[in-house]
Amino acid sequence: MTGTTGGCLCAAVRYTLAEAPTTYGACHCGMCRKFSGGVELGIEVPPGGLSFDNDATLETYRSSDWAERGFCRICGSSLFWRLTMPGPMQGLYSLAAGSLDDMSGLTFTTEVYIDAKPDNYAFAGDRARLTEADVMAMVNAGPEDQA
Repeated sequence: MTGTTGGCLCAAVRYTLAEAPTTYGACHCGMCRKFSGGVELGIEVPPGGLSFDNDATLETYRSSDWAERGFCRICGSSLFWRLTMPGPMQGLYSLAAGSLDDMSGLTFTTEVYIDAKPDNYAFAGDRARLTEADVMAMVNAGPEDQA
């Protein structure tokens, strides 16, 4: 069974998910690549679906007009990006899949910003692949905004 708990590398930040995730996706945008050190593998968590058990060292960085990113100020672990823009998806998290205590049982279902993916890697298999324009349409953001 997939875990519903997780945290940062040093365990100073710990969280619990309201529901066990079943899927994860990859984001290829430039900001996610810089924030995660490569492709960002994330779990979509709806507003209210994530609670922090320990967050004294959790820091956030407003990375755009519509999103912020969370990390541990002690160990530097990248933990999430969160949609801050008003609208139907406000408060949605993309939680770093690698921060889960147990990733077993998750299915890789989606790649976003596929048009920004570098040519030097590709994931095998079939899944939904969305462009930047597809993502922007979903969150009602303008093309000049990025996560």
